[in-house]
Amino acid sequence: MRRLLLFFALGGAAAAAAVAQVPPDADAGRLDSVMLSSNPLVAEGDRHYANRANGRNGIVADPRKILAAISAYSHAAEAPDQVEARWKMARALYFRGNCTGLEPANRTPVFERARGYADQAVQILTDRVRRKGSDPEKLSPAQLAEALSGEGDAKAVFYWSSVAWGEWALAAGKLVAVQRGAADRIRRDSEVLIALDPEFEEGGGYRILGRLHSEAPRLPILTPWVSRETGIEQLRKAMAVSSNNFPNRLFLAEALHQHGGPAEKQEAIQLLDALVADSPSPVYLLEGLRQQDLARKDLAEYKKGS
Repeated sequence: MRRLLLFFALGGAAAAAAVAQVPPDADAGRLDSVMLSSNPLVAEGDRHYANRANGRNGIVADPRKILAAISAYSHAAEAPDQVEARWKMARALYFRGNCTGLEPANRTPVFERARGYADQAVQILTDRVRRKGSDPEKLSPAQLAEALSGEGDAKAVFYWSSVAWGEWALAAGKLVAVQRGAADRIRRDSEVLIALDPEFEEGGGYRILGRLHSEAPRLPILTPWVSRETGIEQLRKAMAVSSNNFPNRLFLAEALHQHGGPAEKQEAIQLLDALVADSPSPVYLLEGLRQQDLARKDLAEYKKGS
């Protein structure tokens, strides 16, 4: 509460100074890639998030930076209508769960928490649509995207919501997740994101929708719409947006090898060979290194079986 009072007390020049202050250990390259919020508490989290790879040990992050970001975003999210802090919490918790060396059993509650913040962010936005006279649940993804066109955070909210639900589904178990509606939720969120901006996060909506179709169990009543062909089609769309994006390449390769024929399996190996030989972006250094590590493991398995 004291930090919330500080936020409301900051204004004008004081708020600008809070946003402009950069810690001594800031990595200029990564900091430049993060647009600092105009909210000083969120901006504090942004600065820590930009330096999340500092002090890493190989592909494992020192958790102190991301925990500092999570703390700042958590304080900012105490404000009931603060959307930005909530989707950034989901983003920070994704990194915490995947890149700080947590044991599998400890990752599930992290992604559960990320899902909770993402749900809150989506709820805030859909409540705004509802107050304008529309029922968000009755709108198609394209209609909901149109209703949200004036919301600057909408793209990030639906992207990180689908990511949080996807990571939770993997940690909790695919069948349990499908039974709790995860597949339908991820599908809806990614389709809204595609309608909002198909190029957001380098084809993020296509990437998530393609991954969903590639990985979700196809069950007659719960997920009859799941299609492996659609998964590959959507992942190729993501690649058309950005063929350099590491997750686009990794996910397409895995889908091709799992669901394709001999030609697709060879294409998968070629994609992974190129991925492990590439240099990750300094902006997403640890994420990229982790994806290369997964690609190496895939390659060892695929080449052994070929």
